[in-house]
Amino acid sequence: MIITEEQIDLATPTGPMRTYIYRPMTAGAAYPGIIFFSEIFQQTGPIKRAARFLAGHGYIVAVPEIFHELNVIGTVLEYNQRGTDKGNSDKISKTIASYDADAKAVVTHLQTLPYCTKKIGSIGICIGGHLSFRVAMNREVLAATCFYATDIHSSTLGLGKNDNSLTRVAEISAELLMVWGKQDPHIPAAGRAVIHAALSAANTVFTWHEFNAQHAFLRDEGARYDAELADTCWQLALKLFQRRLGGAI
Repeated sequence: MIITEEQIDLATPTGPMRTYIYRPMTAGAAYPGIIFFSEIFQQTGPIKRAARFLAGHGYIVAVPEIFHELNVIGTVLEYNQRGTDKGNSDKISKTIASYDADAKAVVTHLQTLPYCTKKIGSIGICIGGHLSFRVAMNREVLAATCFYATDIHSSTLGLGKNDNSLTRVAEISAELLMVWGKQDPHIPAAGRAVIHAALSAANTVFTWHEFNAQHAFLRDEGARYDAELADTCWQLALKLFQRRLGGAI
């Protein structure tokens, strides 16, 4: 499937948010929408490639700049210590309310597109996994994939490092796909157990996968990339979206 790419600056309470759109080019057809939340580095090469991959399977994929109010539009942080330090600083310099308002803006935009079926899903990696988890609290979101979502178990996302994601689990009506690496130091076994228990207690519809992998095993750059496992995980995500969002109309 041939795709096209564009960008738009969505209005948010904290200023314009650059959002990159990847979608099939087929004229006259409508496709489900997927919000793709990046790592702390924003829209890097691996994120672009993953967005194109998803769009090529028949989805309108929107990648927002998650730290738009803290950086010049178009900022991409490098995969090095300086980039990591800046991204980690940004993630606790932004309020939870701002994260939620940004996510809602993308949901609303996708649903207004004439070539969208109005069925919305989400996917995210690292901090993006946490943001995918949170956007699933919106009734419009039918399916959410969360790859090694950070800070849920510790409730430390956002300004003040005191988010309420765990206490709001009962608000999630979407089906969740939760994927973890057992050797990921950012979400230890005890932390994963806390999240699993909260989802189970709330009777959330979810599937849970733990693999022998490190943090960032999906990223197709760097020593931690596991190509075979990444392929398995992308297929799990696609199956969820196909089941819950359907296809083109």
